[in-house]
Amino acid sequence: MNALDRVIGFISPESGLKRARARAAYQVVRNYEGGSVGRRTEGWRAVGSSADASASGSLSILRYRSRDLTRNNPYAQAALRVIANNVVGDGIEAQASQGGKRQNRADAVMKAWKAWSRSTNCDAEGRKNFYVMQSLVMRTVAESGECFVRRYYRGSSSGLDLKMQVQVLEPDYLDTSRTDFSGTRDGAGTFNGIKYDKNGKILGYYFFKEHPGDNKGTVAVESVYVAAKDVLHIFREDRPGQSRGVPWCAPVIIRMRNFDEYEDAQLMIQKVSACFGAFYSEDNPLPGGQRPGAIPDTLEPGGITVMPAGGKIEFAEPPVVDAFKDYAQVSLRSIAVGYGVTYEAITGDLSGVNFSSGRMGWIEFSRNVNAWRWNMLIPQFCQGIWDWFVEALALTQGQSIVDGVTVQWTPPRREMINPKEEIAATVDAVRSGLQSLPEALRERGFDPDEVFREIAETNEKLDKLKLSLESDPRRLTRQGQAQVTDVDNTGVNANGEQ
Repeated sequence: MNALDRVIGFISPESGLKRARARAAYQVVRNYEGGSVGRRTEGWRAVGSSADASASGSLSILRYRSRDLTRNNPYAQAALRVIANNVVGDGIEAQASQGGKRQNRADAVMKAWKAWSRSTNCDAEGRKNFYVMQSLVMRTVAESGECFVRRYYRGSSSGLDLKMQVQVLEPDYLDTSRTDFSGTRDGAGTFNGIKYDKNGKILGYYFFKEHPGDNKGTVAVESVYVAAKDVLHIFREDRPGQSRGVPWCAPVIIRMRNFDEYEDAQLMIQKVSACFGAFYSEDNPLPGGQRPGAIPDTLEPGGITVMPAGGKIEFAEPPVVDAFKDYAQVSLRSIAVGYGVTYEAITGDLSGVNFSSGRMGWIEFSRNVNAWRWNMLIPQFCQGIWDWFVEALALTQGQSIVDGVTVQWTPPRREMINPKEEIAATVDAVRSGLQSLPEALRERGFDPDEVFREIAETNEKLDKLKLSLESDPRRLTRQGQAQVTDVDNTGVNANGEQ
């Protein structure tokens, strides 16, 4: 109770009791410490703006600073490399299927897909194939917060089998100066270079014809309108209604900058202190300020010097940076958390890792990788490219070739921590029916159809040459015993018996 409460309670106990009850009820309502207002939260400004409003004023600055850190900070560079290498690796593969027993159309689509996606003909710039694009898109999303991919249709003079190419664009290409809601009353309009209808659906984008930061001497860079059906916009959506991506280092961008400056300051301290080896002073200076000739100008290993009488020498004591290692580890762990990767991955420091902690960190990081793959890169980029490819293939070879054809995506396999136990667990899951063999193969990054085809071709060749290998499960069990079932159409088993 404050002084006023005590005065009111003294004059009118009933009124004082009512005030006390009201104050107690008010405290119950505000029982979240984070929602309190007082000295501890003074200066804490929190606004209720939308996702786009929160980022619109600082998005470009965040993007520029993120790129600056990537260019000059090895840990930022390592974080992007770790994210791209683990999410994409050597590429996320497509596998077409038709359903039912006949796969002729799916095989034809896959043949055309491999010819297009594995060549540089799919790139408007003629330098990248589909798998290089995956890595570039993932890296751009992590560094700049978002990435655009634009579709181009080419004419017959291009000489391309498939008259379609795509181009990967940085978010700088979006003309954010295009904002116009004039003349509309139903919510339709253009905001930050993106055109919306009255329901909030994106109709198209305004892109610059060239990168505004190219410094080619162009006075004004013109932007053109591109329909949404010809654009893929890839970014991690953290809030509902978010239409622009934010660089992933945003929560730790100041911490990274401070750590970079602190590291440079510590190095400079050591450099400066190393310049002072020893100090010589004289109790009785020589006349005229002369200097004794016996004092060396430099210090050399193993040197013995006779000092003149009447003077003394003191060696410098350079500062020791005892707490730098602890501070660096704490800072780098925070930076790793901000990117969503592990401390060990961006530093290469495995000194504090044992098998259990390493496995737990690997599993948690794998969850992040799977979320980035299946919730962002595959549905927003890979599936979008596939849909474009199917449309272009139908225009070239007819709609019938793609009817009923669907696609499954196979990410690259993840290296096992304990292969002996993990492979045995996979075998048990397949044999018990908890997992299908194609699913197990896809988890390891293999195309089931290609694996089965290779196995069939290998078995046919072994049978033709009458070779029996220990690795052939048709002839030997896992315990090395001969199988008694028929292995071919002749009725001859592994023991050569009818």
